Amino acid sequence: MAICIIAVSLVPAISAGKTENLTDLKSLLASFDDRSIDSQDLAFFLVTHNYDATPVGSKVEVKLNEKILVLVPNGDSPGLCDIAI
Repeated sequence: MAICIIAVSLVPAISAGKTENLTDLKSLLASFDDRSIDSQDLAFFLVTHNYDATPVGSKVEVKLNEKILVLVPNGDSPGLCDIAI
């Protein structure tokens, strides 16, 4: 848990000069399958890829270009999660 908190606190400093877009996020999420991923694991995965992600219950909120995206881990479906804007 401490590692996740440290990683989340470093995201603004790491990604200050990098602009991510929705296409990049979708590509990253589609490149892996993990039926056992939960919101904590998904948020950690996204933080390690320089996204501003926070687990909220069974979902993950990602701040991307001033918008909040809600990601829901999708278990057996392809990719890691479904995205709602």
